Amino acid sequence: MRADRLLALLLLLQNRGRMTAPELAAELEVSVRTVYRDIEALGASGVPVRAERGPEGGYRLMEGYRTRLTGMTDAEAGSLFLAGLPGPARDLGLGAVLASAQLKVEAALPDGPAGQARRVRERFHLDAPAWFRDADPVPHLETVARAVWEQRVLRTDYRRWRGEVRRELRPLGLVLKGGIWYLAALADDAVRTYRVARFRSVTETGEEFTRPAGFDLAAYWTESSRRLEAALRQDTARLRLSPRGRKLLPMQFGAAGARALAEAGPPDAQGWVEVELPVESEAVATGDLLRLGVDAEVLAPVGLRRAVAAAVAVLADRYASES
Repeated sequence: MRADRLLALLLLLQNRGRMTAPELAAELEVSVRTVYRDIEALGASGVPVRAERGPEGGYRLMEGYRTRLTGMTDAEAGSLFLAGLPGPARDLGLGAVLASAQLKVEAALPDGPAGQARRVRERFHLDAPAWFRDADPVPHLETVARAVWEQRVLRTDYRRWRGEVRRELRPLGLVLKGGIWYLAALADDAVRTYRVARFRSVTETGEEFTRPAGFDLAAYWTESSRRLEAALRQDTARLRLSPRGRKLLPMQFGAAGARALAEAGPPDAQGWVEVELPVESEAVATGDLLRLGVDAEVLAPVGLRRAVAAAVAVLADRYASES
C-alpha cells in the first residue's frame, strides 16, 4: 500500500506542480505527518523533491523531472469508464483505484493534452443523482459489482411490492439512472431488472456462469425502459393549463410534459392551453396532477376528473376544520 501511495504522491507533484502538505494529505486521504514521511522516502529513493518555505511554499519536483513509471493495473484500467463519476465510483468500491488511474493517464500525456485534461476537469463536473432526493442505501452494491465483473452466480433475497422473493441471479450489468442503481440479471432464463437498494441479502455462491452471447447492456436498458414507460403510461389525460401551469408541466412530468406542451393548441384569451398528457393509473395520476395545484384542470377522462375532484374535496374538508 505504501508503494502505491508513494507513486500517487509522485504523480500528484508531477501533474499539478507545487502542492502543500495539507493539500497532498487531502488528496491521498492520509495525515500531514504521513505526507512528511513519504516526502522523505521519495527523496531518499532519488526523486528530486524540492521544499519551498513561506506562505506560497510547498513541495514540487525539480524543473524538468518526469517519471514514466505509469504502468496501469487491470483494476485501474477497468475503472476509467467511471471517470467524471466520483460518487458512483466510491459506491462500487473503486474510488481510490479510479483516482490512481486518472493520475497515471495524466502523467503519461504530453504537456499539451495533459493541460487540456486538467482544464476539462476544472471546468466540467457530472453530478448523477437527482435533485432533492437522497441516494438509495446500497450496502450490497460492491458484492453485486464484483459478481458482475467475475461472472459469478448470486443467491439473493429481493423485496418486491408484493413481498419478498428468493432467487439465484446471473448478474449481467449495472446501470445508474437518476442516482439509482439497477442490476440486469438472468433469472429463470429471462433477463430482468432489479433495483439494487431492494436486495435484502446477497450471497456469492462461488459458481461461475457464461454470459449470453451478444448481450448488449445499453440496448437492453433502452428497450426495457421503453417497455416500462409504455406499460405504466396506458392512459391519456386532457388538461387545461394556466401560464404558470405551462411552466410547471415539464418540471413535474419531464420529457412527457415537454412533448405535451409542444403539441398544445393556441392559448385562449387568459393564456390557458389544452394539452394531452400520457399518465399512469388513475390513483397515481391523481397524485401527480395534484402537484400542479390550481394551475391545471383535468378535462378528461371523466373518471380521472372525478378522482381529482374527490381528492380536492377531502383536502378542503380537512383544512377547513380548526386543528
